[in-house]
Amino acid sequence: MTAQPAPPSLILASASPRRSELLARLGIVPARIAPAHIDETPRKGEIPRGYANRMAREKALAAADPSAHVLAGDTVVALGRRILPKAEDEATARNCLALLSGRRHRVLSAIALLAPDGTLRERLSVTEVRFKNLSEAEIGAYLAGGEWDGKAGGYAIQGSAEGLIAWIAGSHSGVVGLPLFETRALLKAAGFPIG
Repeated sequence: MTAQPAPPSLILASASPRRSELLARLGIVPARIAPAHIDETPRKGEIPRGYANRMAREKALAAADPSAHVLAGDTVVALGRRILPKAEDEATARNCLALLSGRRHRVLSAIALLAPDGTLRERLSVTEVRFKNLSEAEIGAYLAGGEWDGKAGGYAIQGSAEGLIAWIAGSHSGVVGLPLFETRALLKAAGFPIG
């Protein structure tokens, strides 16, 4: 009787509880959470797509482990070629929401899967989102809830901001932070047992 090989081990290179929750929807619980601490400053002239891909790749490489696969992701809110920041204070969140009010923007969610042998697989999800025209009162009420803290573009679609979004075309889970279709495809290609 031959022994079955052990299922692959996965490290999630993210401290985001949302990414862990989304990954669990695929039936995967990471063996370890290992947030990658890298410089996330966009390079001069860097476009949103290139920036999102680079961030996911660099996070995976920073958490590399020869005994496991490493999954990393990055979510970028883009208005045209402009990369909106992660809101670290209320003024930044207010500015982002004012810019997004009544306008279409893109959310780029990049993921990278680094195998123990150094093989790197990458995917990118692009979703279009449009907020309704936001009044000052609506922006103020949203800010008061605190959901904006640390979020790209100053909002979290999985919270009350969803009630302010007129339409979305693409991956809802990608806007939350981990595009499940693309993640599943990467994990299956790497041999993870997914139904």
